[in-house]
Amino acid sequence: MSKNGKPLMNPAPMHRCGVNTDKYRKNDGRLICKNGDTEREKNIRSRITISTYHRINAFLNPCKSVAKIKELAVVLVSGGLDSCVTAAIAAQKYSLAFLHINYRQRTEKRELKAFHQIADFYKVKHRLIVDANFFSQIGGSSLTDEKIPVPPARFKKGIIPNTYVPFRNAYLLSVAVSWAEVVGASKIFIGAVEEDSSGYPDCRKKFYQAFNKLIVVGTKPETKISVVTPLIKIKKSKIVQKGLKLKAPLHLTWSCYQNNKVPCGICESCLLRLKGFQEAGVKDPIS
Repeated sequence: MSKNGKPLMNPAPMHRCGVNTDKYRKNDGRLICKNGDTEREKNIRSRITISTYHRINAFLNPCKSVAKIKELAVVLVSGGLDSCVTAAIAAQKYSLAFLHINYRQRTEKRELKAFHQIADFYKVKHRLIVDANFFSQIGGSSLTDEKIPVPPARFKKGIIPNTYVPFRNAYLLSVAVSWAEVVGASKIFIGAVEEDSSGYPDCRKKFYQAFNKLIVVGTKPETKISVVTPLIKIKKSKIVQKGLKLKAPLHLTWSCYQNNKVPCGICESCLLRLKGFQEAGVKDPIS
């Protein structure tokens, strides 16, 4: 009560460093001031992420359901089957931020369309699309160099097909870590598969174990980010079954390496997908 007997007004919610959080709206992973900042707030607000905003609200509004407040996770979404199922897994426990990399692959436009459709399905507001044009300049892969034909599937153990894009996943993860550190995400999900795949070296479990160590030494001391590979040791048929169980939008995904309208049905990615659905005992929704 005040001296004149009138009840005191509830003070505006404040961040621990003195920022009025009611004054802010969320935008691209940051809090942007609605009505203008004080000098103190100008110096502070650029460091407040969406993740921090949620934690502040949870502290200031303990009566609200804590179950609705989720940690943020960056999900690498190519638009393919594996990344879609990975997004479905991440959505169970995390608030989602979707990352897509265009690297001048043959099916770039079709994959980007699938990315947006999957993001719309999960109502993902935070999306980042990055161009990595240099992969086509580097070449060395039939996905980025149209002079190199995409081979039909062979599945010979120990032979890495020319669809391998040299060290691509290291770059994708680097972008993901940079973004995660800025927006305050604690996890990075990627749909890498080692068990039932083309044998790419940057899709192996030990590659991601090594990369997690790199994150520790290459980010700020207070940064706590780790890469999660929920499908790394799962066969394609089990991935399909997992997606169906989680009601993932498999009908929106695209796997073909070389066609943008109708899947070729002969490249490794197409055949791995077809094999997965056949072994799972269900019809591929895009076939």
